[in-house]
Amino acid sequence: MPRFSANASMIFLEYDLLDRFAVAAREGFEAIELQFPYETPAADLKAAKEDSGLEFAGINIPVGDLSSGGRGIASIPGKEDEFKAGVEIAYEYAEACRPRTMNVLPGFPPLNEFEREQCLDVLAVNLNVAAEALQELGVKVMTEAVNTVERPGFLLDRTWQALEVIDRAGHENLAIEYDIYHMQIMEGDLVNTMRETLLRIGHIQFADTPGRHEPGTGEINFPYVFQAIDEMGWDGFLGAEYIPTGRTEGCLGWMPGR
Repeated sequence: MPRFSANASMIFLEYDLLDRFAVAAREGFEAIELQFPYETPAADLKAAKEDSGLEFAGINIPVGDLSSGGRGIASIPGKEDEFKAGVEIAYEYAEACRPRTMNVLPGFPPLNEFEREQCLDVLAVNLNVAAEALQELGVKVMTEAVNTVERPGFLLDRTWQALEVIDRAGHENLAIEYDIYHMQIMEGDLVNTMRETLLRIGHIQFADTPGRHEPGTGEINFPYVFQAIDEMGWDGFLGAEYIPTGRTEGCLGWMPGR
C-alpha cells in the first residue's frame, strides 16, 4: 500500500501551519513535507512532528530570491557563498526535524550572461556541498526537473537532465526528486520512467494535470500509477503537492481506502 506525505505548504492551508501536522495525521497521511519552513522555529516544527506521530518526508534547502520571484542561487556563478549559508540553515532544520530528504531547486540562471555548462558545473558543486553536509544526519539531498511551460528558463526540465547533473556531482548522497505533475507535462511515460530510475529517486511528488489539482481532476490515471509504484517496491512516501479544488478534507477521495 502506498504511503502518502502531505505537502503542508500546498494543502491544509485552512489551518495554521503547526496545526496542519495533526490534521494530516487524522486524514491518513503518514508524513509531512514543507517547501520553505524557515520562518517557523525548527523546535516548533519538531514538536508538531512528534506530537502528530508523522515522519518528515522533505524540505527544500533555502533558495535565496527564488521564493519571491527571483532567479535563485543554486546554479548561478557568484552565489556559491549564499548557497553555503543556506545549507547551514538547512542543516539546523535537518538536525531538529530529521527529514528523509532535502531538495535543491536549480532556479533560473541567466543564460544570456553565463554558459549553460558553467551553470551546471556550479549546480554540481553546490549539490556536493549540500550532500556532504547533510550526509552525517542521514538526509538524502536531491534536485529536480520542473516543467518549462509554466516556468520558462528553469535549468532542468527533463528527468535525464536531473540524473546527469547528479552524475556530474558524483556524490553518493544524491538523488532526484521525481515530480509526476511536472514530468507528465514535459515527458509523459511516467511509470516506465520511474521504473527505470527508481533506485536514483529520493522522493516522488504528485498532482494532476492540467491545473495542478488533486488526483481525479485531470488526465493522469492515478489508481494505475499508484499501484505501479507500489509494485515496483517503492519504500518512500508519495508527496501530495497540489492545489485543492475545495476544502482540503473534501478533496481526498483519491486516497486508497476512501
